[in-house]
Amino acid sequence: MRPHLVCVGGEDHALRIPFLEELRDRGFQVTAVSSGDEAPFLRHDIAHRSYGFDRFATGSGKAGTVRTLRRLLAELRPDIVQSFDTKPNLLTPLAVRGQVPVIRTINGLGWTFSSPAPRALALRPIFCGLQWLVSFWTAATVFQNRDDQAFFQRYRLLGHGDARLIGGSGVDVGSFTAARRLAPPTAQMREELGLQSAEIVMFVGRLTRQKGIPTLLKAVPKVLAKRPNARFVLIGPWQSEGPFAVEEAELQRHGSNVIVLGKRQDVPALLGMADIFAFPTEYREGIPRVLLEAGLAQLPIVASSMPGCSDVVEDGWNGYLVAPRDPDALANRIVGLLADRPLARTMGSRSAAVVRERFALPGIVDQYCELYRHVLTARPGGGLAHTAMAKRIANRRLDEARR
Repeated sequence: MRPHLVCVGGEDHALRIPFLEELRDRGFQVTAVSSGDEAPFLRHDIAHRSYGFDRFATGSGKAGTVRTLRRLLAELRPDIVQSFDTKPNLLTPLAVRGQVPVIRTINGLGWTFSSPAPRALALRPIFCGLQWLVSFWTAATVFQNRDDQAFFQRYRLLGHGDARLIGGSGVDVGSFTAARRLAPPTAQMREELGLQSAEIVMFVGRLTRQKGIPTLLKAVPKVLAKRPNARFVLIGPWQSEGPFAVEEAELQRHGSNVIVLGKRQDVPALLGMADIFAFPTEYREGIPRVLLEAGLAQLPIVASSMPGCSDVVEDGWNGYLVAPRDPDALANRIVGLLADRPLARTMGSRSAAVVRERFALPGIVDQYCELYRHVLTARPGGGLAHTAMAKRIANRRLDEARR
């Protein structure tokens, strides 16, 4: 019998399809549960179930989502559950309540621990309390970067579960390479966008303040003052980002020097046009997938010195790390790389080597499979944190939280 693994995530869960396919190839029966479109899963013959939650809300509707997840998981009867993303990581253990081992992957601490806004500061102790609570129904916690693991250990948010460091959910090098090979010629793509001879600085990600888009836009005139042929190409969802979205006027202020392409399915091909990848995030990332893809595209990277980014970019080796919210430092590093093409090419080749060596999908899945088998064979009451005492403590804390 193949162990049945149910993987729970949010609206971007389809990005993990290569990860799920690899698990299936390793002998797991896989079902995805997400708040996004099921069509991509069905195209890859992956069973999918839907649930919903508002990723912008902080309070309402959680009880209903927990009940929905509990009902779904009771129907699916998994042997093990894997969760990704902040809210699924909290809601899934609450839904399961120790009936099935849950592995949660902390892919960044997100807006709550990145923003200096009063609301974010007020939410931090609540977040910590909830993470500690759900740890009693969590078999293991996977961290994608060293900073997040250190944070959870410092504030004792791990309960009695196992803890592992696994760098992301992996990047499918073969699929990325194939997509690049099948793409139209770079010269053709540049011509279609009116960028024939331009020096292209590219960003891929959500066009939000938390991802550093205002900082990038402030850097534009500073770069153009020294590299007038530079153009900035921004790729990613924008209008779907609710209160976090950058205003349209900000994006249009720089005219044809900033091109906004929105959400695209041909990111590997588009990365082939770029000269530099810029990622000025202010967000506590896990391991940003876009940095791995930029690395595979052999691009030098200029990123913020934020958790997750520093696990991919070694400052001065395969790119540069700059302080978040510092457009001057960002612009200076971009200008330096545009002016020194041999250095840029060398850094780009190093980025590709780093990704292939440390973040390729098979190696990442090897580590998850080893963890799953360890959890599935663990003695009851051992690493699964399902002892009667743990249950009583967690239940009492949950009752207190409800009151």
